[in-house]
Amino acid sequence: MGYIETLNSFNLNLTEWLLLGFTMVLLGMGKAGIKGLSVIIVITLALLFGEKPSTGVLISMLVFADILAVFYYRRHVKWEYVFKLLPWMVVGVLIGVLVGNDISAVVFKRIMAVIIVVTVLIMLFFEKKNNLVVSSNKVFSSSMGFLAGFTTMIGNLAGPIANIYFLAIRFPKKEFIGTGAMLFFIVNVFKVPFHIFVWNTVTLKILVLNSVLFPIILVGFCIGIYIVKKISNTNYRKFVLAVTAIGGIIMLLRA
Repeated sequence: MGYIETLNSFNLNLTEWLLLGFTMVLLGMGKAGIKGLSVIIVITLALLFGEKPSTGVLISMLVFADILAVFYYRRHVKWEYVFKLLPWMVVGVLIGVLVGNDISAVVFKRIMAVIIVVTVLIMLFFEKKNNLVVSSNKVFSSSMGFLAGFTTMIGNLAGPIANIYFLAIRFPKKEFIGTGAMLFFIVNVFKVPFHIFVWNTVTLKILVLNSVLFPIILVGFCIGIYIVKKISNTNYRKFVLAVTAIGGIIMLLRA
């Protein structure tokens, strides 16, 4: 099957292609630091390709966007927090592989909705807590790491969970973005073999589709960089808090 024929096999009409392109702009913006867009991206791709297949469509594009973010924000990575969360995220990914392989679409959507709602509640609870207490709490960091790993494998929905953690420890804007970029780059690369060999959600056909969308992600990333530069640390925190909460509500209504 040729390149064009492969793209046509997805049976997307013009409106759906435009919606997919817009979603990739949002993905690039999100990786550049405009947090809270992951729920919109996940919902849109699930509508276009189905809940579980959409995770395979998205994973390669996430890795590409992660590479852009890691390169741009590499000087702002706080490795202490990467090493603190990463082992628990790996455990969460492995559990997600086992559970997600046989989970029904209905249960899948309900799990995502509950996770987002719980995330928002935790975020609101810790908003007034002392950052030193939270950042040194091993139960909090391990539970957030595990939940982020589980949700990123089940539905590429770990963004709100990571937002909670970095908001709770009062990360400045660039450290927030840079540390998250490195963390998710490592985890997303770790997830790829499971999508290929266990879930069979990444195929040559999917990679052909991805190749068309990579340039659009780059455009979104550049737009996101421009916007992030205009937002102060204080306003950035408020923005992430508000958008993550809205995302939780959207996911709840969808379920």
